[in-house]
Amino acid sequence: MWDDGRGVRFGAPAVVVLPVREGPKAPPSLRLPDARLAEAEGLARAIALDVVHSEIIKLRTASASTLFGKGQIERLAAAVAAHGAEVVIVDGIVTPIQQRNLERDLKAKVIDRTGLILEIFGERASTREGTLQVELAHLQYQASRLVRSWTHLERQRGGFGFLGGPGESQIEADRRLIRDRIVRLKAELDDVRRTRGLHRRQRQRAPWPVVALVGYTNAGKSTLFNRLTGAEVRAEDLLFATLDPTMRAIKLPGHDKVVLSDTVGFVSDLPTQLVAAFRATLEEVIEADLIVHVRDISHSDSDAQAQDVANVLSGLGLADELKRVPMLTVYNKIDAMDPDARAALVQGDDAIAVSALTGEGVDALREQMDILLRAGTHVHDIHLTNNDGRRMAWLHEHGDVIGRHDEDGGVALQVRLSDADRARFAAL
Repeated sequence: MWDDGRGVRFGAPAVVVLPVREGPKAPPSLRLPDARLAEAEGLARAIALDVVHSEIIKLRTASASTLFGKGQIERLAAAVAAHGAEVVIVDGIVTPIQQRNLERDLKAKVIDRTGLILEIFGERASTREGTLQVELAHLQYQASRLVRSWTHLERQRGGFGFLGGPGESQIEADRRLIRDRIVRLKAELDDVRRTRGLHRRQRQRAPWPVVALVGYTNAGKSTLFNRLTGAEVRAEDLLFATLDPTMRAIKLPGHDKVVLSDTVGFVSDLPTQLVAAFRATLEEVIEADLIVHVRDISHSDSDAQAQDVANVLSGLGLADELKRVPMLTVYNKIDAMDPDARAALVQGDDAIAVSALTGEGVDALREQMDILLRAGTHVHDIHLTNNDGRRMAWLHEHGDVIGRHDEDGGVALQVRLSDADRARFAAL
């Protein structure tokens, strides 16, 4: 693993624990504890850990030194020993002091929710920007862990030069190295972002609308992406199977070419260290002409997951920017629902029920995407010369030509276009 050099082997046995606060001061939650625990197990399996035991631990007050009470730790230590677990996943925030004390008492490596998600992102990121952003997030997280008083952090590094002296402690040296690396990573990321910004502006000048898929992790976005595009993007029953945005061209009933973008899945309690990485990914989303929110409607926490997606967008400061982009909700995985629940689904102009796995409802989805891309159209008077065949063809392909009369050396058209398509035409 990434934070203390001791590592966790592939397929190592793991215990997953969900601390749940009880009492009048407990924060309200839309999520069911059992569903939260199942998600934590899925996150652990996403980095190839073998979950041998999982449980919910109820807390009235959290111990500042160990998070859990003495009796709870003794019971958890017995479970760790009985299953030979090498790592304990705590699905919540664990302070550095709590982590150190828990590792001492449980005799196993302890990782909190933030560390676990960072580890998954470290394994999944493949683009240069994704890799840099995840490394930066790792280092920022590591810097907060350097209060741990392990032996290797207490050693003194000898002084140098003519001054001599006691030298600097290992923890101080580690902090300095991390700080220097963070500065270099931020500079590299600035360069990569400038390049990505240029590419995005080039796409904005292209005469094709963009549709972005968003949703909670494992909602089936990549399966739907593959169904719509015929691509073979990684799609499996695994949390965070997709991290880096993928784009492909598709055809819709009234559009010869539309760019479809598959994005990273959202998750509740997003680690603050990854906010910047999510925002970088979602910059692609806010430039889209249509957002398709894919929901796993068969999941017991589907409503809570939808709220988590809204919370992430709000937390990233993108809620206002996204209000100008139309959104279509896709109720995915209807093949996994019982008939009564399927019959109760309410569909309309802003919600379509599909099964990305079987293809059911996908044709209706294509039609509704096309309708929404054409929504908000206006009639424009456009004058073309006789030799401007390329732009003439574009207008017939992307708009509705409702009027025409010849002029000296050219033609005057009345064309119904969306504002976005009008801007694209102007860029031709």
